[in-house]
Amino acid sequence: QVQLVESGGGLVQPGGSLRLSCAASGSIFSISTMAWYRQAPGKQRELVAQVTSTGRTNVADSVMSRYTISIDNAKNTVYLQMNNLKPEDTAVYYCYVVAKLLGRGTFEYPYWGQGTQVTVSS
Repeated sequence: QVQLVESGGGLVQPGGSLRLSCAASGSIFSISTMAWYRQAPGKQRELVAQVTSTGRTNVADSVMSRYTISIDNAKNTVYLQMNNLKPEDTAVYYCYVVAKLLGRGTFEYPYWGQGTQVTVSS
């Protein structure tokens, strides 16, 4: 199995910055995709940004000019740098990983982190 440890959330004023981290560990053979989703109260979970092991990224239009996603393949860790944060960015941010497991063939398994709260408020 795979364990995801998220960190970096918290309370920040509008215009501030935060950096989220998500480290994957466990019986990992390889990771193909790491991503961040968010869910605000009363809203559906939405994709914020994703990155492949080759470094290809996809970032939501709503945050493209402010957020940057990156991956450290050696550490099985994904980062989300969030700048110029706005109150509407307030949400629980979830890490999402797609991985192949040791001894489990070529099937790719999805995993979710427990979520980290990001609150943007003055």
